[in-house]
Amino acid sequence: MPVDELYMELALREAAIAGQKGEVPIGAVAVWGNDIIAKTHNLRESLNDPTAHAEILLLKQVSAKLNKWRLKDLRVYVTLEPCLMCAGALILARVSTLIYGADDPKAGAIKSLYNILDDNRLNHRIEVVSGVKGEECGRILADFFKARRQNKSEG
Repeated sequence: MPVDELYMELALREAAIAGQKGEVPIGAVAVWGNDIIAKTHNLRESLNDPTAHAEILLLKQVSAKLNKWRLKDLRVYVTLEPCLMCAGALILARVSTLIYGADDPKAGAIKSLYNILDDNRLNHRIEVVSGVKGEECGRILADFFKARRQNKSEG
C-alpha cells in the first residue's frame, strides 16, 4: 500500500472515532519526516467550539509537541477537503503538504468552492494531493449523515 494511503487509513480511523462520539467524522494525521507526531478528529460538539475542526486541533497538537508554529516540513492528512478556516490555518502554519481524501462541495476551500492555496498574493505555497482514499473518506461522511437523517425521521 502506498505511504499516503497508509496515513490516510489512520485518518479514517480517527474519523470513525469522531463518528462514534456523534461528531462529524473527519480525521487528521500529522507526519514529520517519517514519524506520525499527532492524530485527531473533529470535536466541535464535544467541546462546544466552532473552531474544533480536526485540522485546527491537529496543528495545535503539533505546535505544542514541537514547540514552534512554523511547520514547514509537516505533511497533513485529512479525510475531507479543508474549509476556509482550516486552509487559512494550514497556510499560516507554513505546512508543506496537504493530502486529503474527499472533496467538499459545500465548504471546500482547496478546489471545490475556493482555491485559496492558489492565491499568488499569499506568501506560502502548500503542495496538495487530493483524492487519496477518496471513496472511503466520502462514504464515512455519507453514512454518518444518512444515519442521522434516519434517526431524526424515526424520532
